[in-house]
Amino acid sequence: MKNYIKLIISVLIPLFIGFLGSFFTSNSISSWYLTLNKPSINPPNWIFAPVWTILYIMIWISFYIVWKEKFWDKKKLALMIYTFQIFFNFIWSILFFWLRNPFFSLIEIIILWFIILANIIVFYRIKKLAWLILIPYILWVSFATALNYLIFSLN
Repeated sequence: MKNYIKLIISVLIPLFIGFLGSFFTSNSISSWYLTLNKPSINPPNWIFAPVWTILYIMIWISFYIVWKEKFWDKKKLALMIYTFQIFFNFIWSILFFWLRNPFFSLIEIIILWFIILANIIVFYRIKKLAWLILIPYILWVSFATALNYLIFSLN
């Protein structure tokens, strides 16, 4: 497969998932989310969209870097973990915002964190640059996990 096709697919997957996830978040942000007790570390609502946009771009760059490499012995594992990571990223929005369930979203985001860690490890073994690009992602999800826990605790 030509690299430009891989690039387009690599871009479309996380951006589509992010766009799809926004359907589950948009109504709750202006209603239910406003009513929650939030910790002092809670950033302003406007920060989430640009941060996630940047993170999704970094996720696709990382995946593209790995996908264009010759890594046949680790290909299935890398693609499987990446797919799980994207899927669990999407599911969190449904659990937290659409189902309005901070407890189940907390359990899910902890699982997501470990999947991201596995993604980083597998990408490290394929191409060193790819795992470095995912470090801000796991850091943000670490913060989001703490925030999710605090929101669950306060409500």
